[in-house]
Amino acid sequence: MLRNDLRTLWTEPRPPDAPARVWRDWTLLAVSLGGVVLEATLRENVVWRPVAVVFAVWLCLLSLWRRTRPLAMVTLAFGSVILLQLASLVAASREPVGLDTGAVVLVLVYALPRWGSGREIVLGGAVILTAFALCAVTGQIAATEQVGGFVFLLLPGLIGAAVRFRVTGRERQLEQVRSREREQLARELHDTVAHHVSAIVIRAQAGRVLAGADPSAAVEALEGVEEEGARTLEEMRAMVTALRDRGAGAELAPLAGVADLERLVCNPGGRLRVDLGLAGELDTLPPAVDAAVYRIVQESVTNAMRHAVDATEVAVRVTAERHTVRVSVRDNGHRTGRGRAGYGLAGLRERAALLGGKLQAGPGAEQGWHVEAELPRGRTESGAHPRPRR
Repeated sequence: MLRNDLRTLWTEPRPPDAPARVWRDWTLLAVSLGGVVLEATLRENVVWRPVAVVFAVWLCLLSLWRRTRPLAMVTLAFGSVILLQLASLVAASREPVGLDTGAVVLVLVYALPRWGSGREIVLGGAVILTAFALCAVTGQIAATEQVGGFVFLLLPGLIGAAVRFRVTGRERQLEQVRSREREQLARELHDTVAHHVSAIVIRAQAGRVLAGADPSAAVEALEGVEEEGARTLEEMRAMVTALRDRGAGAELAPLAGVADLERLVCNPGGRLRVDLGLAGELDTLPPAVDAAVYRIVQESVTNAMRHAVDATEVAVRVTAERHTVRVSVRDNGHRTGRGRAGYGLAGLRERAALLGGKLQAGPGAEQGWHVEAELPRGRTESGAHPRPRR
C-alpha cells in the first residue's frame, strides 16, 4: 500500500495552466526588495552586510519563477542557503548571515507542492530538509526553537498542498459533470437518430412488400436500405448502452424541448413567478438544440428558485433567429455576487460548447443573476415539418 502511494506521488504530473507571472508577483517583488533596502539601511548588526544583501535580493528574484520552475527555484534558493551556511561555518561566524527579509523563501516552499510534479516535490523536499538539517546541526539553537523553525518552514508547504488538493478536487468534479453532460447528450442524440432510423426500416419493409413482382432492382435497393438501417440502429444501441450506467434501459424516450417549457414554468408551489417569452420559429429546431434550450432554462430557473435573494420574478426569453437561438434567464433579486457558477451550469457550458455555442452566467449589472446562451440553429430544410407540440 505504502509503495503504491509513493509510486503515485512520484508519477503525479504538474497542475495544468500554471500562470507564469501575475500582478501579485511584481507586488511581492517590490515589497520584498523594499524590505531588503530598509533592513540593510536601518539594521546595525548585519553580519557580512554586502553578502547578506546580495543573498536576500537573490531570493526575492527567484520568486518570479516559482510556478513554472518550482524545483529549480527551490534548489537554487536552498542550495544557496547551504553554501552560505558552510561559508559561515568555515569563517567561524558567531552570528547567522542573512537578513530577516530572506523569509521570502517561504513562498518557494509554498509553490513547490502547489505547482510542482510529484517527482519535483520529493526532490525539492529533500533539498529543503537538507538545508534545514544543516542549519540545525551547525547553529547553536535550542531544540524547542528547532522544532518551531521546522513547523514554520513546513507550514507554507502544507498550505500549498491543501490548495492544490482543493483545486484538483473541484476540477475532477467539473470533469465528471462534463462527462455526464456528454453522456446525456449522446443519449438524446441516440434516441433521436434511432427514431428516424426505425422509420427508415419500416418504410423499407413496406416498400419491399409493395414492390411485389416489380423490377428486381427496386427490391434490392429496398433490401439494402433495410439492412443498413437495421445495422446502424444495432450499432447505435450498443454504443450508447456502453455509455449509460449499468442497469439503465435503452428504451427510446421523447426529448423535452421548447414545447415543454410552458409546462416547466407552471409551478404554483414555487416562490417566484416565471415570465416566459418565446419568439421566432422554434418549431423546427434540431432535436439536440431543442433539448439544450430546455435544459438551460430548467437549470437556470431551478437555481433562481433556490438561490435568488429577495427575488419575485424570473424572466425567461427564448428567441429564434435565422442562424442562432438565444436563451436569456434573469431574476430580479439582489446582486449576491455568488462567485463561481455551480456544477449544473458547468455542465450546460459543456453542452453548449459541444453544439458549437456558448453560455455565460453571472451577476447582472444592476440586479439578480443572469444566464445568457447562444446556440447555432443548425441547418433545417425548407420542407421540414415542425415538431408536434406535446
